[in-house]
Amino acid sequence: MWRRLAQILGLLVSILGWGLVASTLAMDHWRVAQLGGEGGSSVVTAAWYWSNLWKDCYEDSTTVVNCVDFGVLWAVKSYIQAVRGLLMIGLGLGLVGTVLTFFGMECTYIGGGQRTNDKMLITASALHLVGCVSDMVGYCLYINRVAAAILHGKADPSKLRYDIGTPLYLGLVGSFLILLGCTLQCATACRVTHPKRREYSTCSRNPMVPFIRDKGASRGNNSLYGQCSQSKRANGANNFSPYKMAIGNTVIV
Repeated sequence: MWRRLAQILGLLVSILGWGLVASTLAMDHWRVAQLGGEGGSSVVTAAWYWSNLWKDCYEDSTTVVNCVDFGVLWAVKSYIQAVRGLLMIGLGLGLVGTVLTFFGMECTYIGGGQRTNDKMLITASALHLVGCVSDMVGYCLYINRVAAAILHGKADPSKLRYDIGTPLYLGLVGSFLILLGCTLQCATACRVTHPKRREYSTCSRNPMVPFIRDKGASRGNNSLYGQCSQSKRANGANNFSPYKMAIGNTVIV
């Protein structure tokens, strides 16, 4: 029962994370720069420059927005193209991983046997993990460029100093949720695929004690008891200390 609940929780958390990541692609204000409107400034009006992965925009205090869409693909800056590609790759892998998770869950009764479902869950967890890493690399690349612009803005006051916007924070939170969901799924699959086996030292005990077999083992494993008993007796014979008994004039060794 706990395994089904963990799988359902992992799927829901992963879907929530991918939803946050997908929503950041359409959100504005990836980076924001403000001009004027500060305390003690002689400029009364305020203006905001903000950008996302698709356009640059200017907004004044009257809430009039003027945007310039990015041109053809080869005219966009290289780091923006890289961020787009990384996010798209992550979303594609996440979609495939979500489908495999749905087919490999124990409560859906769609996949094959238990071992097949566990393999599908492990594969889905790997796809979620790779997609999550791809998304995080894309967000970190964009944040790095924004931070570099901030440092250059301090050296050159004439340049705009952009700040990190809300979509980047949401994307990082979504990546963390994806990582948490795939960890839950992989934990449930690995626990069944590689169960914790109890090891019993039969040879160190009395050879007359029956051999304890794991649940589901075949009857052929009973031969291990015979081998263990024989090795026990053989070792006992080798380590046997002779005692001499004298009965009359005969010495028995």
